[in-house]
Amino acid sequence: MSSSAVPQAPLLAAQSPLVYIKLIFVALFWGGTFIAGRVLAQQMPPMTAASGRFGVAVLLLLVLAWKLEGGLPRLDRKQLATTAALGLTGIFLYNLCFLAALSRMPAGRTALFVALNPIVTALASAMLFRERLGSFKWLGIMLAFCGTAIVITRGDLAGVLHGTGGGIGMGEVFMFCGISSWAAYTLIGRVALKGLSPIAATTYASMWGLAFLLVGAAVEFPTVPWHSFGWQVWAAIGYLGVFGTVIGFVWYYEGVKALGPSRTAVFNNLVPVFGIVLAAGLLGEPVLVSMLVGGAVTIAGVVMTNRQAK
Repeated sequence: MSSSAVPQAPLLAAQSPLVYIKLIFVALFWGGTFIAGRVLAQQMPPMTAASGRFGVAVLLLLVLAWKLEGGLPRLDRKQLATTAALGLTGIFLYNLCFLAALSRMPAGRTALFVALNPIVTALASAMLFRERLGSFKWLGIMLAFCGTAIVITRGDLAGVLHGTGGGIGMGEVFMFCGISSWAAYTLIGRVALKGLSPIAATTYASMWGLAFLLVGAAVEFPTVPWHSFGWQVWAAIGYLGVFGTVIGFVWYYEGVKALGPSRTAVFNNLVPVFGIVLAAGLLGEPVLVSMLVGGAVTIAGVVMTNRQAK
């Protein structure tokens, strides 16, 4: 922390209750993205849906960048390449996998896979950057994967081993690919985006991602039944762009600034909880015992991993 930040500590402490409330709402908003994404995935092609989300998000991010930071900085060649990589992994690939998974799985079940994000990121960091994982952290990783196995198999682990239970379907495969692309997004951003503010980095990444999505969506546009969409589809796009992307991003980084990244990241564990509750309440999806048990075990593993990292 720089010396200029020291006098602000009492102010941050005074603001912390509001920051906690905002972070809880961020988890709520991100849990809601699975419900909005489920609505979109069942009615609109994936690249078209994702293009709508980030079309809204980019417009609002540009306004925020201009209002809060006086506009976007010019990028050098390295920053152009890294923001393009961010757009490809965290915007283009993640959202395609996210919507593809939601077209094949219930929203609540899909939301539980989010808990694996920090685990996959930790494993990728260990493999690529040789970060050491202590025994406590490995135990947390194993526990998280056991919890996910309970969710995937609906609690029938023995049945899967004998070929009689539910296994991994295409929905799960797409969500694993989405988690992997988000881990890549996280690692690229941590290593390569020095010198850019979070708003500038996210705005450029979203612009790149939108460009990639529009190229693919151009093939879908002629076949999209635009006149058949009800208000729910347009509300879902607006929700994903405004609450799921822009407000969630801004409030999350307010938390990082006030509380630090480790304490802020803990609130991500609420995302699958809100996802399950909202899916049950708004979409009428059943809440299985295996989802509750597996989700709790996964979150416990993530907490163990984060505490060791801290």
